[in-house]
Amino acid sequence: MWDWFINFLTFILTELTDFCGDWGLAIILMTFVIRLLLTPLSVKQIKSTTRMSLMQPKIQEIQERYANDQARQAQEMQKIYSESNANPIGGCLPMLIQMPVFFALFTVLKNLPADACFYNILPQLSVSANDRIAAVGIAAGLPYVITDVLFGILTLIPMLLNQTGTADQRKQTMMMGGFMAILMVWVGWNLPVGVNVYYVTSAAWGVFQQLFITTRIRNKLLAEEEERRANAPIQVDVVRKEKKQRPHKKA
Repeated sequence: MWDWFINFLTFILTELTDFCGDWGLAIILMTFVIRLLLTPLSVKQIKSTTRMSLMQPKIQEIQERYANDQARQAQEMQKIYSESNANPIGGCLPMLIQMPVFFALFTVLKNLPADACFYNILPQLSVSANDRIAAVGIAAGLPYVITDVLFGILTLIPMLLNQTGTADQRKQTMMMGGFMAILMVWVGWNLPVGVNVYYVTSAAWGVFQQLFITTRIRNKLLAEEEERRANAPIQVDVVRKEKKQRPHKKA
């Protein structure tokens, strides 16, 4: 089954190469097609993640109030999930579905023909930046280095655009984003540049999605939540005191 899937993606990539006349451009086109097909799953993930973030104050309140009553806590949590139309695993499911596609593509792009190139910019897509520089020097290998660094930068941008919370939380996001960008550059340094072309294209799509899809969906959900709270009836939590029994008079 796995080999069939890899062969299918290889066939698609080969057909796209025959259509556009270039392996690198075919990788870019295939990446766009895959990300476009996965957009409904991404939208679902964005909505689920946003709803879960909006529910955090209520979830913390329930956890504190029913800390000693796990059954009641689970009941109240399920209640707010149902009212908010949220699924705790909704943000993970789309990612899990995409993982087989990503691993299969990695195998396909890693085994590109030796003469596969991206016009005259990247003469050998099956060679890494490290190997290219070792073979022809830093000047001729510069496009490979730029492709690798671009992958790290495009990984960092969505995290910067997605900064929320307090100043300390935003600082932590910046640090985590910087670490992830450096890690991606380090990982991509020894990967075939054809794989990096795919990752760069996919990361560029992620930036586009963050700017034009994620932001709009989150703003819409935030506006709906503010309207719901404004129109919600005021709830008063009244705790009745137990009546003490009067002492019986002795006969």
